[in-house]
Amino acid sequence: MDATTMASKNLVGRLAHDFPHLAFTADEVFFWSPRLQSVFYGPIKTEDDHRTLLHETAHGLLGHENYEHDVELIRIEREAWNKARELAPIYGINISDAHIETALDTYRDWLHSRSLCPTCRQTGVQESESAYTCLLCHIEWRVNDARNCGLKRYLARP
Repeated sequence: MDATTMASKNLVGRLAHDFPHLAFTADEVFFWSPRLQSVFYGPIKTEDDHRTLLHETAHGLLGHENYEHDVELIRIEREAWNKARELAPIYGINISDAHIETALDTYRDWLHSRSLCPTCRQTGVQESESAYTCLLCHIEWRVNDARNCGLKRYLARP
């Protein structure tokens, strides 16, 4: 077993030991499941993977649930990164401001794409979890939850 794999198993084991109220489950991708109270983690091959594992663990420690509005997503992602940065020295992990901002930018870009009017490309207003309205052309559209798949926007039918 190489050193990276060994360190990865060690990190998962340490987190599981330190936070026994959270489950840690190997998967294809990294995410926090509030329903299962489990941190799912993908292959851990790089230092970025260690950071991501710590970030998803932070969601669990903070008791993050689902969000309804886009601005809530940015808030909980920021909170989780701040908690991960607080924990990082304990586990010998470095999380820079630049890394956090790059990670948050992926969410900002995704949320911006969701909010673009499919007709005139202006930024719309979020009306509910998956519905937006354009203030310029008054078109309404719905979006899918595309965090792990392609974003789709659907014009609302009268």
